[in-house]
Amino acid sequence: MRDKTVLLVDDEKPILDSLSNYLEKNDFNVTTAISGEAALAAFRATPFDMVITDLIMGGINGIEVLKEIKKINFETCVLILTGQGDMSLAIEALRAGADDFLLKPCDADELVLKMERFFERQDAFRKIKIYEKFLPICMYCKKIRDDSGTEPGAGKWLRLEEFLRRKSGTDLTHGCCPECFDERIGDWLK
Repeated sequence: MRDKTVLLVDDEKPILDSLSNYLEKNDFNVTTAISGEAALAAFRATPFDMVITDLIMGGINGIEVLKEIKKINFETCVLILTGQGDMSLAIEALRAGADDFLLKPCDADELVLKMERFFERQDAFRKIKIYEKFLPICMYCKKIRDDSGTEPGAGKWLRLEEFLRRKSGTDLTHGCCPECFDERIGDWLK
C-alpha cells in the first residue's frame, strides 16, 4: 500500500498522531491535517487516494470536507470517523457520498482492512476506466465495435466508414493518398 496516499483529518492531536503512527506501521503513506481547512488546502495541493476525517470539528466539519473532496475528485475514498453515535449523522454522511462511517474508538485492524478493500475497489475502477478508453478494432476485417449507448462489449460491429460517419456526422468519400497511388496504381501505369 506504499503507493497509496491517505489524508488523515482530526482536530484532536493525540488521536491524529496515534492513528497516523499505526497506519504508517501498516505501510500506508499518511499525511495529517489538524482541521477541515488544513485538509482541504492539503487536498487541493496534492490529491490523495483516501481521506479519513473526523466528523465533528470546529470550523469546516467532516461533512463539508467530504462534500468538497467529492467535488474535486469523486473517486477519492472518504471514510468518516466520529465519537458521536448519532445515526442521523451517519445517514447524512453516507448520503453526502461517504464510502463508510466508523465510530471512535474504532478497531484499528478493522480500519486497515476496510482501507485495503477500498483501495482494491479503487484500483479495479481505475483499470476499468482505462479499458473503456480503448477502441475495439477487428484484427481481420478492421470493423470497429461501437459501444456507445450500450454496455461495454455489447456494441455493434461497424465498417470503418460507417463508424466514422456516425461519430463525425459527415459523409465520407473515397480517394487515394499519394503513397497508395504510387504503390498500387503508379506501377500499373508504367
